[in-house]
Amino acid sequence: MTHTAIQKLPIWFIVVSVLALIWNVMGIMAYISQAYMSDELIAQLPEADQQMFASLPAWYTGAFAIAVFAGTLGSLALVMRKKRAFILLLASLIAAVAQMSYLTFVLKMANMMTALVVIFGFALVLLAKSANNRGWLS
Repeated sequence: MTHTAIQKLPIWFIVVSVLALIWNVMGIMAYISQAYMSDELIAQLPEADQQMFASLPAWYTGAFAIAVFAGTLGSLALVMRKKRAFILLLASLIAAVAQMSYLTFVLKMANMMTALVVIFGFALVLLAKSANNRGWLS
């Protein structure tokens, strides 16, 4: 067997890649529901939530978009066994860390989901790096 031979892909890798894709698609749905929330829906929220939505900086919304769209493309690249998965998932992680840092330290809205987003993002970056090193990606 040569060094360039692609190793057999384990089934768990496919399962994790598909689950990562589903996770990130749900992130896109969350982004769209937040970014395109109508004025009527915002008006129905409690006053504190209305003020929070009104005060979100543009960079936060941009980081949210980069996190979910790069994460989805990176997860899709994992499913398709493409090396670009690593850089896409790394970009997603960096954007998610910026977004979650704002939620945690500025808005004081940290919760379990905040931590899970960063942990899953980090795990996906490590998975892509490991898959690339093992020759599972081309």
